[in-house]
Amino acid sequence: MKYNKVNERIIRRLKKIVGERNVTTDPEKLEIYSHDEEGHPRVEVMPEVVVFPETTQQVSKIMKLANEELIPVTPRGAGTGLSGGAVPLYRGIVLSLEKMNRILELDEKNLTITVEPGVVTGEIQKFANRHGLLYAGDPCSGDSSFIGGNVAENAGGNKVIKYGPTGSHVLGLEVVLPNGEVTFFGGKRVKDVTGYNFVQLMIGSEGTLGIVTKIVLRLLPLPKYVVDLLVPFKTMKEAIDFVPIIVREGKIVPTSIEFMDRPSLLLTEQFLNAKLPYDDAEAQLIIELEGNNKSAVEDDYERIGNLCFEHGALEVFVADNRNTRERIWRIRKSIAEAVNALYPANCLEDVVVPTSNIPELMREVDEISRKHNVKAISYGHAGDGNVHVTFLKDEKDSEEVWIKKLKAALEDLYSITKNLGGTISGEHGIGLKRRDYVELVLDKAQIELIKSVKRAFDPNLILNPGKIVRFE
Repeated sequence: MKYNKVNERIIRRLKKIVGERNVTTDPEKLEIYSHDEEGHPRVEVMPEVVVFPETTQQVSKIMKLANEELIPVTPRGAGTGLSGGAVPLYRGIVLSLEKMNRILELDEKNLTITVEPGVVTGEIQKFANRHGLLYAGDPCSGDSSFIGGNVAENAGGNKVIKYGPTGSHVLGLEVVLPNGEVTFFGGKRVKDVTGYNFVQLMIGSEGTLGIVTKIVLRLLPLPKYVVDLLVPFKTMKEAIDFVPIIVREGKIVPTSIEFMDRPSLLLTEQFLNAKLPYDDAEAQLIIELEGNNKSAVEDDYERIGNLCFEHGALEVFVADNRNTRERIWRIRKSIAEAVNALYPANCLEDVVVPTSNIPELMREVDEISRKHNVKAISYGHAGDGNVHVTFLKDEKDSEEVWIKKLKAALEDLYSITKNLGGTISGEHGIGLKRRDYVELVLDKAQIELIKSVKRAFDPNLILNPGKIVRFE
């Protein structure tokens, strides 16, 4: 793919569209927008210019200009992505949506909230809570990630087992297409089979088909009571085997079922200088229950607690107040931060398998770790089979040795994941990081369909080029 460079004429036109203060070519500022939070090996590519639109009309004019001039555009949210999806691989324009950060409307009659893409996800949750409502999307990065990025990656998080990923909460999207046209997919309607479902096509498309500028989200009533159970198990198999029992025998769909292996827990305890009980157990589950009737919630957690003991739990700790709940979740939500602090060179993976196959996946990860002499920790979302296998660089290894080990370990991990009925990304996306492994899990027909859809939306291939699949 051949693109044109951003010259002074283009910069003048960009400044005319968004104002001089919303355009930067400062090298120090450009460096910030050259990468996302993917750990290692990090790919950094300096954009030629970063623009900060404040309105849909400005986004439209930027895209029209870029399409006419054949300049690549990389849309960007908070930069918290973990797949290289916001890396401007072909330089050009980084279009940062951070200034489009308004909550536009709360519609209590239709239980929806309309927001711009630069709103921090946690702020949407807090805003809804203040009105007695719940936005159930809950990625671990919710305190820093933007809702636009959540939509682009179809972010999952902690509550998928009950509420589904981000896409389950999106009813409508305003989208600027690569040629600058503005359209609106969906709306506040719960049902809509008029034409193709473009809302769901856009969700998880990683900013390759269009730029989302408004999002209509579904809200729910806010539960009055929330309880978390911390449940250590002697073995990973016992912990994961217990997950379907919660639903099948307990007759309950929890809000969350998270798991941590012992190495990930110990690493995070070291980072936070905090401890959880039974940290010598091979696996810990966090089971969250909620409801509007206190006695009913108590009955639920007592029933689940009894089932835990019947199926090998070492103990059941009940967190029924804010402080104890936050203590548990702080450990779980800080694992990735702990890894980055203590092992700056790491590779956080995002594989997903049928839940019942997690123990087998964990056994295979141990074998990969021994085979390639690379340390690994595992944690994630037991309720939906999404496991964050994370490889850690030994400080004794040179960069060359680490890259060689990592490549071999990833190939084994992805192959084993596929054999277990899984795939290579559950919520972080393909982006640049996993692009060259897509052919391991998607057949030729699917890859050609992806390319055809991309060309239909973006014939000149200017929008976030180089992501998901190769076009060269």
